[in-house]
Formats: sequence, C-alpha cells, structure tokens
Amino acid sequence: MQATDPAFLYLALILPSLFSLTLIAEGIHKIQQQEQGWIPITLGVFFILTIIVGYFLIFH
Repeated sequence: MQATDPAFLYLALILPSLFSLTLIAEGIHKIQQQEQGWIPITLGVFFILTIIVGYFLIFH
C-alpha cells in the first residue's frame, strides 16, 4: 500500500482523527456535566499530536 493511496490516508489519518475528536467532545461533555473530563481531553489532544507527527514522518 502506497502512502498516497486514499485507503491509506483514510486508515492512517482520518479514522484516528475522528476518534481523537470524539475523545475531546466526550471530555467537554463531561466537564459540562460537572464530572472529571480532563483525562479524555488530554488523551484526545495527545492522539491528535501523534497523528500530526506521524503525518510529517510519512510524507516528508
């Protein structure tokens, strides 16, 4: 599978990004409900940063 293949981009970048945005949204929802929501937000941000670093390692 080539790095420019659309399936690769979907599996390696888009799906993990959607998962991390879901974690961030869950954390925001928990904070609005007066619960501990900083852990999902932190994990979501860390996951997005990992995806960005992976993108630059693959394509540059």
